[in-house]
Amino acid sequence: MAKVNSATGADRDEHDEQGGLMESPERRRISIPEKGSPLKGLELAVRETFFPDDPLRPFKNQTRSRRFHLGLAYLFPPLQWAKGYKLSYLKDDTIAGLTIGSLCIPQDIGYSKLAGLPPIYGLYTSFVPPLIYALLGVSRDIAIGPVAVVSILLGTLASDQFPVPEAATKKCDSTSLNFVNDTCTAYRESYLALIFTATLFAGIFQAALGLFRLGFIIDFLSHAAIIGFMAGAAITIGLQQLKGMLGISTASFTRKTDIVSVLTSVFGHTDEWSWQTALIGLFFLGFLILCKYIGKKNKKLFWVPAIAPLTSVILSTVFVTITHVDKHGVAIVGKIDGRVNPSSVGQFVFHGEILKKALFVGFESALVALTEGVAIGRTFASLKNYHIDGNKEMIAFGAMNAIGSCTSCYVATGSFSRSAVNYNAGCKTPVSNIVMSLMVLIVLVVATPLFHNTPNCILASIIINAVLSLFDYQAAVTVFKVDKLDFITLMGAFLGVLFISVEMGLLIAVSLSVANILLQVTRPHTAVLGKIPGTTIYRNVKQYPDSTRTPGILIIRIDAAVYFSNSNYLRERILRWLDDEGDQIKKENGVPFQFAIIELSPVTNIDTTGILSFEDLHTTLQKRKVQLVFANPGTKVIQKLNDAGFVVKVGHEWFFLTVGEAVQACSRLLKIDV
Repeated sequence: MAKVNSATGADRDEHDEQGGLMESPERRRISIPEKGSPLKGLELAVRETFFPDDPLRPFKNQTRSRRFHLGLAYLFPPLQWAKGYKLSYLKDDTIAGLTIGSLCIPQDIGYSKLAGLPPIYGLYTSFVPPLIYALLGVSRDIAIGPVAVVSILLGTLASDQFPVPEAATKKCDSTSLNFVNDTCTAYRESYLALIFTATLFAGIFQAALGLFRLGFIIDFLSHAAIIGFMAGAAITIGLQQLKGMLGISTASFTRKTDIVSVLTSVFGHTDEWSWQTALIGLFFLGFLILCKYIGKKNKKLFWVPAIAPLTSVILSTVFVTITHVDKHGVAIVGKIDGRVNPSSVGQFVFHGEILKKALFVGFESALVALTEGVAIGRTFASLKNYHIDGNKEMIAFGAMNAIGSCTSCYVATGSFSRSAVNYNAGCKTPVSNIVMSLMVLIVLVVATPLFHNTPNCILASIIINAVLSLFDYQAAVTVFKVDKLDFITLMGAFLGVLFISVEMGLLIAVSLSVANILLQVTRPHTAVLGKIPGTTIYRNVKQYPDSTRTPGILIIRIDAAVYFSNSNYLRERILRWLDDEGDQIKKENGVPFQFAIIELSPVTNIDTTGILSFEDLHTTLQKRKVQLVFANPGTKVIQKLNDAGFVVKVGHEWFFLTVGEAVQACSRLLKIDV
């Protein structure tokens, strides 16, 4: 059977002596830009990596005094919004601050126990950090203080790193001020030293990430991983509150957070169960859930769930005081040493084992606190259409935790529940945080004795009610529908927290998020393209089944940058496309492939290994008598291909501006059996 060249005589004149393709007069050549200086390229790479938001833009073309004022306003955001502050704003901020204050006070007492600390330290952490954030922070809506997830993480890490010594006896409880023995007292002091030192390092880590523009590090924890981690933490925290709901003493309860250990500890101490405690706790838990339901049904009644925790504390405390049920097995908070934040500088430890442990605990706590805080700030900023500078927020978080660690505070961040209440209450500026802080100050000065008879089961019910919102099953369902790999990450984080530990769940979440990225990088998507009927547009044949293919020409699109990590895979995948599609053509007695067009428009970059892979592909295809053709390479890609001599090796005439031009040119060279 003879082979007839489909090209016309005029087309044949376009061939050079080596059988290549001559440039037609109407064809636009691929432009190879002049190569810039390496220093300029490095500067651009650094700028895009660390300064994508161009923070110095407002300072351009400004006088020295104006730059000074802009610099002060950048460091202290109140200098920006204070000019337009109105009396009506003060009213809104005061109402919002009092509302979140009534919510935070009972929560703080409970959260401090999650961190393994006496109740007073939760109140300390809602006094100093909010004031610092109001001075340095950008978000107008975020409410600062201790949160459940960070508290449980900090407490778990600290207790794992610093277990109770046997000489302190099993009755030693770091959350209580009751005297057991000298060893227990020494343990509590060392535990506090570890917490405060870890909080200092957490603040330093956070501020350093912001100062060095390294905020993108927290982006390695994907949205799906955060959903899974938070859900697992919510169940873990909720289960741990069974000790308070049932009246089990903290000293005898397990310090582990996995579901098996917690449930084993719950059912292993049935002798400590108190039906009176359970009845009170369940009653007020139902009351809190009812108030939350009312607030969701009617947004104007946002204040109902906000004041419900404090109302529960007041009512339950009055009930215990009148009935004296604390003498019948109902555990109460007991004495709270009420005073304004004392200095904790003298408790820092910068040597020995505690230093190593504090660095580890501080680093993990810093990342989780930053992830939660920045996410909350951005969420509410988008609702009010203003911008959050993530790096500036990190500096603010770092400063408030570093200063807070000097004033008996542990790691603080933004609270979603309190921020939502703050937003719904109509806050206008961070002044609401100042009002909340002053409310906590009043409690510290005059009201801490009032919490003496507060039953522990109320604090447990408040925490359970608060963490219910962390379990976002609707978001999990959405992730499952959209991306199965993301769902695997979500479930890995969730099960890791639930069945191993909070810190392992975090590690699994980060690991799976990074693994997902690596999978996308090392196994990028490729697609066979076809022509949309009636157009010159070429698209994925799977997405557009009615698209037509050109006989003898295979068009493949690479949907990622070509690097050492994926170049071998891409070469093998392109060859497999040729084999698979070629087998189908043989079955249909079609024209065998003579050209392989690689669409490069999605390829943003290529490295030397990628270029070598293309060279191997070119050599392999030459042996198969298939010509390699490229369409629409980007600036970086064509520059590197040209510098490596690949353009000359393949032939400049085989690089085209569009897929359409490449197909048109290759079609004229097809040899078809007749």
